Amino acid sequence: MIKNSKKTIPVLVSGALGRMGSEVVNSVLNSSDCELVAAIDTNKKNNGENISQLLNLKKSEVLVSNDLEGSLCSISQDYRNENIKPVLVDFTHPNSVYENTRSAIAYGISPIVGTTGLTPSQIKDLAIFAQKANIGCGIIPNFSVGMVLLQQAASVAAKFYDNIELIEMHHNQKADSPSGTCIKTAEMIEEYPKKYNQSLVKESESVKGVRGGIRDSGLNIHSIRLPGLLAHQVVIMGSPGETYTIKHDTIDRKAYMPGVLQAIRKIGKFDSLIYGLEKLIF
Repeated sequence: MIKNSKKTIPVLVSGALGRMGSEVVNSVLNSSDCELVAAIDTNKKNNGENISQLLNLKKSEVLVSNDLEGSLCSISQDYRNENIKPVLVDFTHPNSVYENTRSAIAYGISPIVGTTGLTPSQIKDLAIFAQKANIGCGIIPNFSVGMVLLQQAASVAAKFYDNIELIEMHHNQKADSPSGTCIKTAEMIEEYPKKYNQSLVKESESVKGVRGGIRDSGLNIHSIRLPGLLAHQVVIMGSPGETYTIKHDTIDRKAYMPGVLQAIRKIGKFDSLIYGLEKLIF
């Protein structure tokens, strides 16, 4: 941890040694208006080592810490009299993201959450907690601008189609399914309220689950996990005589970084929970 010396946004990164976390560290280090002040990771082997040397990135004095709570406490004290709020970017694991986010809010630090797997009840609880604390909190299922555009297109098209299925494909080290991004897409489609995919025949499955997961609205979601994939989503809408397909492919995690930086820059203007990148860029 290190206090920044310029009027830049102090950023803590949780999951700093992970695939997404290391990209965030790199982006923050190369940003003109953000400064890395803490790098947190559960890897005990690298505790106390210089983050820049570990990741071979632009020089920084920040050392890796295994202590999220201690880092939050120290940074919140360092900036308690400053006009600018520190921001925690969390790319960790579904099992820890809820507590990480609550802890950040409790210490007056705005969390930007890229980890998926939060349940609707957890998001609701965090929204209440953030509002009581007057702290901006960003729950962002996907930081890609292209994905935001896909979701916007799908939500508009839902008015015209009664049959819609979603397919999301990720690498086989992703712990949760369906992805938070796909759930967010389904929620945006469901803003046009109707029953989707009403069956015209009595369906049966000779292989259980082959039709995917079915939401209360009737939307079908199919999750694929394979090595070689990164993050991909397809929305297929059908009506007599035609199909309408919207697809987004992420081929490099760098695609998420402009969205991450935008979220860091803007979350301090809010005093409650924001769900979805579109709330921050439109």
